[in-house]
This record gives sequence, C-alpha cells and structure tokens, in this order.
Amino acid sequence: MQRIGFIGLGLMGHGMAKNLVQKGHPLTFLVHRSRKNIADLVAAGAKEAKTPAALAAASDVVILCVTGTPQVEANVYGADGLLGAVKPGQIVIDCSTAQPDSTERIRADFDAKGVKFVDAPLARTPVQAEEGKLNCMVGADPATFAAVKPVLEKFCENIFHIGGPGTGHKVKLINNFLALGSAALAAESLSIAAKVGIDLAVFEKLISAGGANSAMFQMIVPKALKGDLSGLLFTLVNAKKDIGYYQQMAAAAPFSGLMGGALFQTLVQANALGLGEKFVPSLIEAYEKVNGIRVVNH
Repeated sequence: MQRIGFIGLGLMGHGMAKNLVQKGHPLTFLVHRSRKNIADLVAAGAKEAKTPAALAAASDVVILCVTGTPQVEANVYGADGLLGAVKPGQIVIDCSTAQPDSTERIRADFDAKGVKFVDAPLARTPVQAEEGKLNCMVGADPATFAAVKPVLEKFCENIFHIGGPGTGHKVKLINNFLALGSAALAAESLSIAAKVGIDLAVFEKLISAGGANSAMFQMIVPKALKGDLSGLLFTLVNAKKDIGYYQQMAAAAPFSGLMGGALFQTLVQANALGLGEKFVPSLIEAYEKVNGIRVVNH
C-alpha cells in the first residue's frame, strides 16, 4: 500500500483522509488551521508532518485538498514546500478546485523533477466524503491515471478520466458553473414567488412535478421552506471563488457567454451583504435583503 501524504483536512479532506487510513494506506497529514478533526486519524495510525517538505519525504503519493489556487501554490512553492522536496517517481494529486493556468505551470515544474502532477477535483458533499462516495474528475495521461485510480477508489464512488493533463480542473469549473447557476435560479425563483404573492408550498409542489425541477432545486427549496438553509454545504465565499476562476478560464479561451457574468455578480452581491461564510442556499437571504421581503423563516 502506497504511503499517502494529505494536505487539507477540511470539510471534504477529513473524510477522504479517514477512508485512506482505514483502508490500509500509511497516512501522513499536514494541519494548517483547525486541529479539531485529527483525533480519529491519529487514533487510526496517521502521523502529523510539520511542513509540506517533511510530508513529501514520508510519502509516495501526496494529495492536496485545499481551498484554491493560492493555497495550492503556497504548499508547492512556499518555504519548505513540496517542489523542493519531491523525488523522481512520486505523484502529487491536486483535488482542489484551482485555476487551469496555474495547474499547467505547476505541472511543468513537477515534470522537471520527474514527478507527475495530476488534477483530480471532486464533486458531491462532505457526507459522501465521509462515506467514501465522492465523484472525481481526473486530468492525466492514461498510464498516470491507471497509477492513481487505486488511491482515488479509496474515497470515490465514481471516477471519470476526463482526458489529458489539465482537463480535470477545466471540467470542474464547468460543473460548478452549472451547479451553482442552478442553485442561484432556484433561490431567485423562490424569492420572486414570495415577492409576487405565490404560496411557496404550492410553488414547491408545482416545480417538483414538472420539467423545471432539478436535483439542485430539491437540495435547496424543500429545506429552505422549513427554515433550513444548509441544503448545500458549500460556502458563498468559495462559490464566488470558483465562478471567478470559471470567468478567468472563459476569458482566456476566449469564450463569449453571458450567464457566467450574471452568476458571478449574484455571488459578489451575496458576499458584499456579509453572507460569505454562509452556505449557498443563503442566496435566498441576499434576495430578501435587496428586495425587502421575507421568503423563509430562518
């Protein structure tokens, strides 16, 4: 069993790391902020490293699951970073949602060291991370994909080989654009229904029975009508970050499309209203604030 180094024990990372160590991989982890969720990993035999370099020295495969590109680059290029410590034959897997142009730079720098850098971002929620049932989108050459798949299978139910290096991070941004766009539509439709006097319970039943229904509508609206805005456990600050990356990718393509800009400004507004650390369903709160209405009890 390959020795795994894991950086990023957040909402998603903890479940991933837990599954790796429980399924037999020697695990070394790095803590950046919270130490509250490491006790079960230590009890299962995982060991803590103090720097990315020390973690790389103890690992065959390093997995990054951090917030975004600045955090990935800090762990790669920073003091005692991964790049200065890796050895030929090692593999670094980035499960973060990151900027594709940064991914290309980092890959080239690791290639020069004889190290493969694989983009393998994730979908689904922290619940599925704990259950070992995430979805993963992998950008890698076929041989490298075959090498990392047994590791990814320890915490993923569905693993998609999207294509060559870089395609994983690109498709993740498109996936999040579609998912968060659907969430924003659900929040706005519920809010305008409230504004114009529609019975929201009837509205929910109507949409649920027709072609306008979606998985995202069902994640957000039924819970929201009960005062629960946690139907999608993804913060609005991270949503803004991801759609910002999507917009940068579209501009670099170049690609002309109007939906991304509207979604990005929707998320900018919610963050400006102080809702950044709340979850995506709190877009409903943003619509309440700017329209002077009460949509749900929360």
